[in-house]
Amino acid sequence: MNNKFGIREVVAMGIGTALFVVLTTVQIPLGFVPNTALQPRMAILAFLAGVFGPIVGAVIGLLGHALGDALFYGGVWWSWVFPEAVVGICIGLFAKKYQIKEGGFAKTGPIVFFNIVQVVANAVAWIVVAPALDIAIYKEPANKVFAQGFFAFLGNIIIIGILGTILAIAYTKVAGRSSDLTKED
Repeated sequence: MNNKFGIREVVAMGIGTALFVVLTTVQIPLGFVPNTALQPRMAILAFLAGVFGPIVGAVIGLLGHALGDALFYGGVWWSWVFPEAVVGICIGLFAKKYQIKEGGFAKTGPIVFFNIVQVVANAVAWIVVAPALDIAIYKEPANKVFAQGFFAFLGNIIIIGILGTILAIAYTKVAGRSSDLTKED
């Protein structure tokens, strides 16, 4: 993990949060489970957490989801906001290992590792944290929230596995070429 935190990370948080909010309305509903959909915004969260680390991932997940809920749905469903931050933190913890900034993500090892981490992160967030918070905060029925959590988990791993991986590969190819540039005196 990169221990430096500077202007690039702050800009990534701002742009990532804005993209996350804008993409709140871009959803493919899973008609058989209420209030659950495929959401491309998760690819943005995973990609930026994978590049910039857990703080950026946490902020984008937390602020992006809360602002998206408030703007488009009139209220914030906190039991689903916090799991987004969990996903961002978990993926971001291993940012250095993915080698996205360094131009090494296009190799099989980092791609597989990124996807293993995102599957585990989504499992913790959506199969454990979200249902537990739904029950604790909103007194939702367990069978409903565990079904929603499971299908949110499946949807997110598909979206991140495809779109998040494509974003990271595209970025790593550009980052790898630009890392050869040196400052002239």
